[in-house]
Amino acid sequence: MASGREYWGIEMHRRRLTAWAAALAVATLAGCADEPQSGAPFAAARQVPVIVEPLRFEHARTRVEAVGTSRAVLSAELYPAASGEVVAVHFEPGQFVRTGDVLVELDRREQELAVRATRLRLEDAERLFDRYQRSADSGAVLPTTLDAARTAAETARVELERASISLEDRTIEAVFDGHVGATEVDPGDRIGPDMLITTLDDRSALLVSFDIPETFIGELHEGDVVRLETWSTSMPSVNGEIVDIGSRVDPRNRTFVARARVDNAGDELRPGMSFKVNVDVQGERYAVISETGVQWGTSGAYVWSIVDGNAARIPVQVVQRREGRVLVEGDLDAADIIVVEGTQRMRDGVAVSYDAEKLADARESQSQGGTAGGIAGYSTLD
Repeated sequence: MASGREYWGIEMHRRRLTAWAAALAVATLAGCADEPQSGAPFAAARQVPVIVEPLRFEHARTRVEAVGTSRAVLSAELYPAASGEVVAVHFEPGQFVRTGDVLVELDRREQELAVRATRLRLEDAERLFDRYQRSADSGAVLPTTLDAARTAAETARVELERASISLEDRTIEAVFDGHVGATEVDPGDRIGPDMLITTLDDRSALLVSFDIPETFIGELHEGDVVRLETWSTSMPSVNGEIVDIGSRVDPRNRTFVARARVDNAGDELRPGMSFKVNVDVQGERYAVISETGVQWGTSGAYVWSIVDGNAARIPVQVVQRREGRVLVEGDLDAADIIVVEGTQRMRDGVAVSYDAEKLADARESQSQGGTAGGIAGYSTLD
């Protein structure tokens, strides 16, 4: 058996443990009393200060990158309409010419003689027809004779027009304003309709063609702005406007062709250049929230919305991330107010307080415009 002194020591130790356990229970109950409960009167009595922002909506944007090839807004390869000997070349490679300027002349002596001969035949046929017509009323000329004279005059007129066209074909002219290219034709050469004389390009604007994946059909429209960059670091990027969209999808690579017009008033770009094309394609409309307002739990992403002064947890799905902003999809509408700071103290049903005046200012500033930066990417670069 334990002595009296040992018994007394055990009893004192037991009493100290009992007192410590009681103190711990009191502290635990006090902590539980401070914990906000969903829908409890404590939550209504003690509001949590937070920073909020009004919800707004934007369209998702995807950046499509492609390689485009350019051509002049007007471009032609010049061939002679007839065979003949070159007697004069009136241009230099790279020269700017106007519509109607004569570029090359062929020997035209035979055609000039043909025009003179047909003109003489026409004058003779017209005189004979006029004589017969004056005598027709007196009955001296048969109607058949008058008809034959009329036909002869018309035939001579057609022959003169044909001879004039042949004479015009002895000169090759610029069909529009532009720059001519190099030529292999020299005076004395004999050329035919299959001989390329030169090229003619109107470089005041370029048309850049590029391929777009078929998944973006219906999301790209005429008038949309595209960004074009050359592969030269010394040349700045330029903006273009889509002017044509292909009517069919290529079954080999599942793409369709779009074409953008690029202003080239400074004549810095050349037809045939390749461009890196960046197109921002507009997608569906989604809610936009600050990154700090999106929270993550075991079931995924969610946000805290203010409903009748209390916090409500709303599950969302992240669609696209931007610079400091997130596009989300969920049970949200334009009238919602989202908590962006103080989310760590949120619970379902907890009462919150926020600055209504600042909220109104935020709504006003957002109603005046502005979009979050940053876009997703889709590359079709080779």
